[in-house]
Amino acid sequence: MKIWFQKHTIIGRNPWLDETYPRHATAMLGDRADVTFVGLPGAVYDDQIPADYVRFGQIEVFFSWYFASQAVKAERAGYDAYVIGTSQDPGLAMARSLVSIPVLAYGETAFTLARTHGLRFGVVGFIPELEEALTANIRALGLADSCVGFRYLDGGRDLVTSATRDGRTDALAAAMDEAATTLRRTGAQCIVPGEGLPNEMLWAAGIHEVGGLPVIDCDGLVMLTAEMHARARRLRVWAPDDDSYDTRRAPDEVIDRMTEIFSPGGGRW
Repeated sequence: MKIWFQKHTIIGRNPWLDETYPRHATAMLGDRADVTFVGLPGAVYDDQIPADYVRFGQIEVFFSWYFASQAVKAERAGYDAYVIGTSQDPGLAMARSLVSIPVLAYGETAFTLARTHGLRFGVVGFIPELEEALTANIRALGLADSCVGFRYLDGGRDLVTSATRDGRTDALAAAMDEAATTLRRTGAQCIVPGEGLPNEMLWAAGIHEVGGLPVIDCDGLVMLTAEMHARARRLRVWAPDDDSYDTRRAPDEVIDRMTEIFSPGGGRW
């Protein structure tokens, strides 16, 4: 089984992370599935991490188009599932409409787990501008009453950038611990990392609790869920390609022509 895991980061910019993600996949899935981690093209930004880009909904529109088109590449390359590995789930609905393989996303999967178990959750992150997008997604899922609030770390970007360089997560974990303690006082029963990078750093450090609350390992969860959905599809437990508006498939040559004409990469404004 093959899973395509799409990220906002750029492969090669963060060697420590590039090593951590495959270890995480092996820990979650063993030899049951191979996970390919794919980033954005190197020309998209020069920074080490995409924090200064994902805070703009305007730029996220381009990422959404790209993430959706990557799902088509994944399906045609024989992947069994496609994962959008970033908390605000860019391009999720579009990707699901374009392909028949299961499409899972970081935020939706974590928030749905909380709902399944009746848990109130708090979100701890380092990019404050994402609160608006995550709040909208949580409301769309019918989970507004389950989210007790958000806390964003003072100097969080520097903490994450530093940890990305050398893998030292002590300062980041301490800051998240303080934020989670505040959320626990407001009724949170678990913590959702507000972005994929701190999630991965906590997992690599073996930290599964902050502020006295369990942390949902969203990256691990979405990989496990993608595998489960793909196996369920193989066993015909569910059928994502029934004849409905969002699942009806045009011929590949039509999709290729539409992509060439309409995609952002196909021309200029």
